[in-house]
Amino acid sequence: MSAATTGLLAGMALGFAAFFGGFWAFLLVAFLGLVGLVIGRVLQGDLELSDFTRSRDRQ
Repeated sequence: MSAATTGLLAGMALGFAAFFGGFWAFLLVAFLGLVGLVIGRVLQGDLELSDFTRSRDRQ
């Protein structure tokens, strides 16, 4: 699936959530989509959890 198709489906899901569920449903769907994106990237190997937990003072 191309990035444009994925973006279209995500936008439609957020639009339906906003229309039928209101603002809080929109935020919940957006947050869960972000969580799913991060988990998917970690499982694919594109993102490492150590990127989020590493201390700033170490370079």
